[in-house]
Parts: sequence; structure tokens; C-alpha cells
Amino acid sequence: QVQLVESGGGSAQAGGSLRLSCATSGFTNNEICVGWFRQAPGKEREVVAVINRSYDTTTYADSVKARFTISKDNAKNTLYLEMNSLSPEDTAMYYCAAQSWYSLTCPATASAYTYWGQGTQVTVSS
Repeated sequence: QVQLVESGGGSAQAGGSLRLSCATSGFTNNEICVGWFRQAPGKEREVVAVINRSYDTTTYADSVKARFTISKDNAKNTLYLEMNSLSPEDTAMYYCAAQSWYSLTCPATASAYTYWGQGTQVTVSS
């Protein structure tokens, strides 16, 4: 079975950086989309960035495109999110997600994903 475990969350000052990791297991093929989503209190879960596990095709939310970088290490079965120039508006629970997918471009909506990690909290202070 697919398992996703996030780590690396915590507190940061505005303008600082954090690197999130998602350890994955249970994939039986490489036709998988993986990505990061976040949810702040009172808001819907929204995409941060997604990547095709096989082809490295990426999609970013406009709000993070210039600041965040999604990457993966297939040999380590690990997904990363490098977050720079953090703002208090980035405060949220960050979730790793995965879904079997058979096209180059991964979906950028949370509803398309069925495998989820437990989340890791990111809190950015002014």
C-alpha cells in the first residue's frame, strides 16, 4: 500500500527558508504524480506544486512559483519542497499527495489525489 510521510515543518521567520521532505513507499510503478498541497485554517486545501515522477513535469501555484521549488529523488523515494522567502501567508499544514496518472502534466487540484500523508505544520512569523 502507498504510504507518504512528511517531515521538515516547523517555525520560520519571514524571509527565511524551510525544506520539507516526503518519504514515500508502496509505489508499484513510476506513472505517478506527486506533489505538495497546503491548507490554512478556514480555507480549502490548495495546490503548492506537483511533479510527474517519471518525466519531471512541474506545475506551481502562482503564489509560490518564484519562491518554492519542488524536486524528487526517485532512488531515495523522497519528494522535497524547498521554500524560500517565506511569508506569514505561507503558514499552513502542508501535505504530500500522490496519484496514479498517465499523462505528462499532473493535476493541480487536491480532489484528483487519493493518497495523502499526515501533514507537517509550517508557521511563519513576522
